[in-house]
Amino acid sequence: MDIREVDVAIIGAGSAGLPARRAALKHRKSVVLIEHGPYGTTCARVGCMPSKLLIAAADAAHDIGHAKTFGIEAKDVSIDGPAVLARVRRERDRFVGFVVGAVDDIPSDEKLRGTARFTSPTELEVTDEGRDTRVQVKAGAVVIATGSSPWHPPVLNGAGDRLMQNDDVFELQDLPESVAVVGTGVIGLELGQALHRLGVRTSFFDITDLVGPVTDPVIKAKAQEVLGAELDLHLEAQLQAVEPDGDGVRLSWTEADGSRHSERFERVLAATGRRPNLASLNLEATGLELGDNGVPRYDPRTMQCGEAPLFIAGDVTADRPLLHEASDEGHIAGENAALFPNVQAMRRRTPLNIVFVDPQIAIAGQSYAELKQAGTDFEVGEVSFDDQGRARCMARNSGHLRVYGKWQCGSILGAEMIGPRVEHLAHLLAWTAQTGACVGQVLRQPFYHPVVEEGVRTALRDLAGQLKMRCAADPLCDGAGT
Repeated sequence: MDIREVDVAIIGAGSAGLPARRAALKHRKSVVLIEHGPYGTTCARVGCMPSKLLIAAADAAHDIGHAKTFGIEAKDVSIDGPAVLARVRRERDRFVGFVVGAVDDIPSDEKLRGTARFTSPTELEVTDEGRDTRVQVKAGAVVIATGSSPWHPPVLNGAGDRLMQNDDVFELQDLPESVAVVGTGVIGLELGQALHRLGVRTSFFDITDLVGPVTDPVIKAKAQEVLGAELDLHLEAQLQAVEPDGDGVRLSWTEADGSRHSERFERVLAATGRRPNLASLNLEATGLELGDNGVPRYDPRTMQCGEAPLFIAGDVTADRPLLHEASDEGHIAGENAALFPNVQAMRRRTPLNIVFVDPQIAIAGQSYAELKQAGTDFEVGEVSFDDQGRARCMARNSGHLRVYGKWQCGSILGAEMIGPRVEHLAHLLAWTAQTGACVGQVLRQPFYHPVVEEGVRTALRDLAGQLKMRCAADPLCDGAGT
C-alpha cells in the first residue's frame, strides 16, 4: 500500500472541499483532495443550476399565458419538452465543465480518486476499486466535506423505476404527462411548479403543513394561499400506498380531514430531503462525539469537531445546505485545518435563503422560529404586496413581508417574505441585518418610486411604529420610531 503524508487531507471535491483546499494552500501547506464520485459539485450537476434552467423555461411559458392580463394574447404556443430538457442539460454541462476544468488543473500529486475511510483520527485509507489501488494518507488535519445524497421514505419504493430523485428530472428525454411530487420543501416546490408550468399535471404531497423553509405563521399562511391557488397541494397528507399501475404509479393517501383518495401518475418525484454522506467514513475510528443525526458535533465558527484536528464543512453538516454557506464553511475549515492547533473563530455571514418559486419565498437573517426559540424580544413590521404599486403594475401583486426588529435598539434582526422577485429584497435586508443598522437608519436611505422596494419602506415604517410604542422612553433607543 502506498503511503502519502500531507498537512491537510480534504475528503470531497465539491462546493466545500474546493474552497477548503484553496484556504489551506494560502498557508503553504501540503494538501491532498480526495474524491470518489464525479467532479462538478452538487450545485452545478443536479442542484442550483439545472433547477434554475428548468425554472427559466417554465417562467417563459407562464409569462406567455400571463400576458392576457395586459390585453396581449399569443396564439399557437406549444411546449417542446425534448427541446426544453436538451437546453437544461446543455447549459448544465457547460457549468459543470467550468468546475471540472478547475479540478483538472490541480496537480495530480494533490488529488486522489477513491473512497476514504478513517483508520485513526488523522489517518485514512483511500480505496479505488476501479483501479484496484489503496493509499494510506497520514495527515496533520482532515476536513470532511463529503456532501449529502437524496433520501426518501420506504413507502416510495413501491414506485419502482417510476420513482425519480431531483437528479433524475434533468435526465428525462421528454416531459412526463403527470408527476406526484412528495415533499413541499425547496426542491419539491421549485421543480414541481416548473413542471406544472411546462404543462405536466402535477400534485404535491407532504406529511406536514410546511411550504418551503417558512417559519413565520403569517407568511406560511400566505404561501399556502398563493401557491395553493395555482398548485394542487395536499398538506398534512398521509401516503397509504404507492403501487405500480400499468406504465405508471398509483398513489393512495389520506387527507388531513380523514378522507381517502387514490390517483394514478406517470412518475413520482421524491423531494423528501437529503442525508449526510457519512456511512463509508468509519467515524468510529475518529473518536468524535456524534449528534443524533450521526454528524460529528462541531463549532460553526471554526468548523472544528471537538478538540480534534478534524473539521467539517458543507451539506454533510446537515445545517445550512446552500452553496454560499458550503463555500464559507469550506474556507473556514480549510483555514483552521492549516492553522491547527491555532484554530480561530470566524464570523459567519448573515443567513440568506431563497426559494425560486413564483412568487418567490425568502428568509433573510434570523427566522421567526429562531427568534422565538432564542427568547429574543422583538417586534414585527409588515406589508402586503396585494396592493403594492409596482407589484400591481406588473400584475404580480400577491405576497407579504414581515421584518423583525429588536426593541431595545431598533436593529433589524431578520425577515420572512413571499412576493414578486423578493430575491432582491432578501439581499437588501440580509445586508442591512449584517451591518447592524437600525430601522431609523434604513428609513433615511433613498427609495425610488415606483419600485417593489417601497414595500420594504412600508414594512419598516410599520416596524418603527411598533418599536416606538415600547422603546420611546428607553435611553438606548436611537430614534427607530421616527
